[in-house]
Amino acid sequence: MGQDTSATLHYILSGDGEITFKSRPPLKVARGSLVFVPALQKHSLNNFGTGGDPVPDCKPAEMNLSRLMAGTCETHAGQMTALCAHVGVGLRGVNDIIDLIKEPLVEHVSSSHNMRPTLQMLLREVSHPGLGSRAMIKALLTQCMIAMLRERLSSQDASFQWMAALADPSVWNALRLMLDRPGDPHTVESLADSVRMSRSAFAKRFAAAYGSGPMELLRELRMRRAGVLLRDTDLPVKRIAEMVGFASRSAFTRAFEGQAGLSPRAFRTAQQS
Repeated sequence: MGQDTSATLHYILSGDGEITFKSRPPLKVARGSLVFVPALQKHSLNNFGTGGDPVPDCKPAEMNLSRLMAGTCETHAGQMTALCAHVGVGLRGVNDIIDLIKEPLVEHVSSSHNMRPTLQMLLREVSHPGLGSRAMIKALLTQCMIAMLRERLSSQDASFQWMAALADPSVWNALRLMLDRPGDPHTVESLADSVRMSRSAFAKRFAAAYGSGPMELLRELRMRRAGVLLRDTDLPVKRIAEMVGFASRSAFTRAFEGQAGLSPRAFRTAQQS
């Protein structure tokens, strides 16, 4: 699947296998699995060659999916088929709150799962598109994503303690500054000043809530923003470096290669092709 500049949601329609990552254990998936992958995480969908589940009838041309789904709408023994989409969730006026999720998520949706009706409705919209199907699919995908987040919060998943900590005004206001304007010259001192705290007290509270320091998060947000600009614009790399807060192109290139594994130029070529 390469490295996408947007967070991705995969729903496995048929077959079984695993999703593998560069630097983390693989995730087992099968028919009914719903998998969230954060932006810029290179991953592959690998089929085990078993589980010839029937693939729902679909009309890809009517949803502009013909190029992506060519050849996948027939039933083949051992084939794994996934419905994949970019996904975003906003919170309190911030559109990119989903970029704070650092780990992939997987939910195995059984026939009795409370998300099952939503996913069945999603498949009906893909299989039989009509007036308003795009808006309906977008709403259903967002509903699935919110349900996954709720599930993690209710189970007190340790990797999601930061989301409960958003109730802390100091942490939230600093996060919002970084999410809204990742290219600004933020420092731990400037973020602490913005929420009227001392540097040490702010750094300690932020790390306790989010699990990493503010500068580490800021670097990740800048790289994701840079990835979008490389994909969607023809701006020179030097200009993009400036827009995401780097004083030099060389420093930006080193940081981007460390995050994405490709130079900005090579990443742009791969994304635009």
